[in-house]
Amino acid sequence: MARFTLRIRVRYNECDAQNVVFNARYADYVDLASTEFLRAALGGYQELLAQGYENQIVKLLIEWKAPARFDDVLDLNVSVGRIGNSSFSLHTEVRSSAGHALIATAEAVYVFVNAADFSSCPIPNFVRDKFDQNGNFGMMDQSGTSTR
Repeated sequence: MARFTLRIRVRYNECDAQNVVFNARYADYVDLASTEFLRAALGGYQELLAQGYENQIVKLLIEWKAPARFDDVLDLNVSVGRIGNSSFSLHTEVRSSAGHALIATAEAVYVFVNAADFSSCPIPNFVRDKFDQNGNFGMMDQSGTSTR
């Protein structure tokens, strides 16, 4: 299945009084990585809207494995999981860029909807084709480190 990596740096405002990334920020990380994956794979949400589609998250499950701290560089590795009739799942692994230690895992389930009335609809073939690919949609670096 298709996959993608987003590299980010933990910012000071994402940490809590325990000096670790606040738990709710992981949902932000998953959303950010999913959005960038969809941009890389499909051209982004604007492309979906132009064709009359949107997707909505209906489930988000996050499991924490280890802490991340201010200034850590994290790799958010996104891969396509199950592809159903109208829903699909994206799996995200949050790993330390240095040493690749597993920080957290997440599963996000999305449902495709008609952009006009938000009724559930089948996943369009052009999306299904992209998700079925075994290709790598690359890496985006927002951490300030260079991957060249």
